[in-house]
Amino acid sequence: MANMNDELSIGEIKEGIVLDHIKAGNAMTIYRDLKLGKLDCTVAIIKNARSGKMGRKDIIKVECPIDYLDLDVLGFIDHDITVNIVKDRKIIEKKTLRLPKQIVNVIACKNPRCITSIEQGLDQVFVLTDEKNEIYRCKYCEEKYTGRK
Repeated sequence: MANMNDELSIGEIKEGIVLDHIKAGNAMTIYRDLKLGKLDCTVAIIKNARSGKMGRKDIIKVECPIDYLDLDVLGFIDHDITVNIVKDRKIIEKKTLRLPKQIVNVIACKNPRCITSIEQGLDQVFVLTDEKNEIYRCKYCEEKYTGRK
């Protein structure tokens, strides 16, 4: 029987990314929004890990080429996440996320009169209109996104 004070160990990855400092409980949202379930690669999700800085945090390790992931989506979800790029089992770069100027097909416009409600094949495009307050608006009807924040 393992001692309760033992740390959980999740193996290192050879090539990919480690998403660290995810707000506790947000890992599954990120998993879904990054479409990690559709990738043919190994994904490890660590929920509620102890963190000196945050108290509790989630971590996602993805073993796949970095270009498989849309970091703009990640910046929209939470631009405070630490993105560690791993090659040959070593962190070679830490990427800083920013709010993307535009996001496509991540969120949907809730305005029933928007063209995206009528034209089914049309991309859902939201544009960053107020960086300070993190406000996105629909490109077509300017409806304010009021979801995550």
